[in-house]
Amino acid sequence: MASLAATFGRGAMTNGWTDVANADVILVMGGNPAENHPVGFRFTMEAKRNRRARIVTVDPRFNRTAAVSDQYVPIRAGSDIAFLGGLLNHALANDLYHREYVASHTNATFIVGEGYGFENGLFSGWDGESETYDTSGWGYELDGDGYARVDETMEHPRSVFQLMREHYSRYTPQMVSDICGCTAEEFTRAAEVICSTGAAGRAGTILYALGWTQHSHSVQLIHTAAMLQLILGNIGMPGGGINAQRGHSNIQGATDLGAWNALPGYLKIPRAHQASLQDYIDENSPRPLRPNSMNYWSNTNRFMVSLLKAWYGDNAAAANGFGYDNLPKPDADDDYSWATIFERAYTGDLEGLVSFGMNPVAGGPNTPKMLEGLANLRWLIVAECFETETAAFWKAADAAGEYYPGARAAADIDTEVFLLPAACFAEKDGTMVNSSRWLQWKHAALDPPGDAWKDQDIIAALFLRLQELYREEGGAGADSLLNMTWDWRNPRSPDLAEVSREINGRGPDGRQISSFAELADDGSTVCGNWLYAGSFTEDGNMAARRGQEDPTGLGLYAGWAWNWPLNRRILYNRASADAEGNPWDPERAPIRWDGSTWVGDVPDYGATAAPDAFGAFIMVPEGVARLYTVDSFAEGPLPEHYEPVESPVDNLLHPEVGSNPAARTMMSAIDSLGSPEDYPYIGTTYRLTEHYHYWTKNVDGPSELQPHFFVEVPEELAAEKAIANGDTVRVWSARGEVRGQAMVTRRMRGLQVDGRTIYQVGLPIHWGFLGRVTGPLVNNLSPSVFDPNSGTPEYKGFLVNIEKIA
Repeated sequence: MASLAATFGRGAMTNGWTDVANADVILVMGGNPAENHPVGFRFTMEAKRNRRARIVTVDPRFNRTAAVSDQYVPIRAGSDIAFLGGLLNHALANDLYHREYVASHTNATFIVGEGYGFENGLFSGWDGESETYDTSGWGYELDGDGYARVDETMEHPRSVFQLMREHYSRYTPQMVSDICGCTAEEFTRAAEVICSTGAAGRAGTILYALGWTQHSHSVQLIHTAAMLQLILGNIGMPGGGINAQRGHSNIQGATDLGAWNALPGYLKIPRAHQASLQDYIDENSPRPLRPNSMNYWSNTNRFMVSLLKAWYGDNAAAANGFGYDNLPKPDADDDYSWATIFERAYTGDLEGLVSFGMNPVAGGPNTPKMLEGLANLRWLIVAECFETETAAFWKAADAAGEYYPGARAAADIDTEVFLLPAACFAEKDGTMVNSSRWLQWKHAALDPPGDAWKDQDIIAALFLRLQELYREEGGAGADSLLNMTWDWRNPRSPDLAEVSREINGRGPDGRQISSFAELADDGSTVCGNWLYAGSFTEDGNMAARRGQEDPTGLGLYAGWAWNWPLNRRILYNRASADAEGNPWDPERAPIRWDGSTWVGDVPDYGATAAPDAFGAFIMVPEGVARLYTVDSFAEGPLPEHYEPVESPVDNLLHPEVGSNPAARTMMSAIDSLGSPEDYPYIGTTYRLTEHYHYWTKNVDGPSELQPHFFVEVPEELAAEKAIANGDTVRVWSARGEVRGQAMVTRRMRGLQVDGRTIYQVGLPIHWGFLGRVTGPLVNNLSPSVFDPNSGTPEYKGFLVNIEKIA
């Protein structure tokens, strides 16, 4: 999300599952879709069968995706930026980039000010004491009108293009080999295939998943991949893009509707220094950086006021900032990501927690810390369809005492736990949003069993009771709840179609709007999420459509469900054509300019705007995609290879700056970090087809298919440790340990990294101390280390040791 939004303007899959079938080359890296997204993977196989597409898989394990790929390249967990940086260098050094696309649709032509610099692993502006950057020196050189200066030839030594070329010139095939562990020949063969798409008439896509998002440098990693796709001209193209595979159907929808750092529609959370609505709008409405930038976030005022009207109704008026004063406003540096929530719980600074459809004891890093944090709460509410390790954290000492010798006994825990039985997905109607941004309506298959309630009923009961208590007793922040509208026809069980209508929005006449272009900032329009405007119009529920017509022949299926925004199937599709509007590939043109309008997919552009009216990337102030980012990331404007916080080797590019200098590492007494002397091997986690997270261990079928935890051990390492297939092994880190059967395998080989053999150990997730089948939680091992932009933990590369115990 954070990477793609900063690069292109929106944090979502650029294309879609069905569109993968249009690709000529498919790079699978940071994911294993054949096993973890098997239904979506059919479109990869369609591209292979029908277009003879080449599949390249880069992964620590030879997995099922690799088994059907044309090339497989092994890689050390946590070294992905080095591999991608090598691809950038390969394309730039060998003139394999799409030069006209780069000049037209990226900020490669922009001239950077003289304050930018990079040396020995650090960008200019680094403050070692605060461990943050002063970004003021990274900006573009501006002209007298405040617009960024450009050099259309891209020859200026401080043009983004030349800075990028210089930065990645260090990422030679041999350097990639020395860092990643593949051979230089393996890298070069893969690079030749991947970079073959840097020309008109060729298109390549990238598929990734949690293998990229779960690092202490994950946001910069994904930005590197986005840069590669931009210089190859693959963004906006059918068969192109960078496509995050989000495994659960509603992960995308959940973030669309708000997160710890965003309101619905990715509007930013108000901060304490933004005392008034106008302060908020002024700070979050960027000024254009080129004369032809549409700069669509300049409409923040219309989106925000319409959202406030949806929340506060008649209590939102111009005189009170449309209810803006009711919103909580954390300080500028306040952070409510996973890392901070559990740090506060651990230190006793958090009174209570609502865990809704989550299992943080199983899913959070450093499980012993999760247990201790929950034991410090006064109360915990868990809404789930099964009893989870989080709901029953107080059982850990009895149920899994061998793993948690420091866990408190139940009698010593004062936390009051409320387990609210919730309906599962098949027992609820409403919408789900898949990776492709498809908003799809589903019907409940059956009613919830026993005392289980639907989600909206649980939320309604909590909301109404809290309102009642505030009316009776008062208290800090009462207006935030008391002024909120709750005018559903059935307030105790809101109909989700009614909720969807409000999320879509309505105009001054009370009719459903069909586009966010209809929103106003005067309080006359209501919209719960501007991105979803058009999803439930006067013509009905667009998400419930099941049309299978495909007039484009590109697998866009515009009548099936509804895509945000505005039913657009391929984001940034204006970039599929040159500056004059001529498609780069006439056979795969998502939109075409007919002289007066754009036809085909919903244009990501003004529908009747001439090809030269605006830049192709309408959501960013530059009007073009960002190869170089001025103030978006904590680490720097260009991605750089940093090691995981726990690494068995030094950073070969700059040993004095090894891991991400801006990474967030918790340093409590329970947050130990390991050294390679004590923990010489890399542990990496992954998922299995037969299980879904920590949920299906409660279900008979999956539990029979995968009944027990195991450890994947490379053959060479197993021989060194005298471990045979099926032996019981112990794997331990500086935080804890797990035990299970060894699966000795050739799927993971020893990698030559800077002249040393480095081994990796595979650790599938899915088990816990509750369920039909039980086993250790692999997050007993993982560190409390987080990406500084997204707050995502580093699950994919940390240090462990291993031994045979039986």
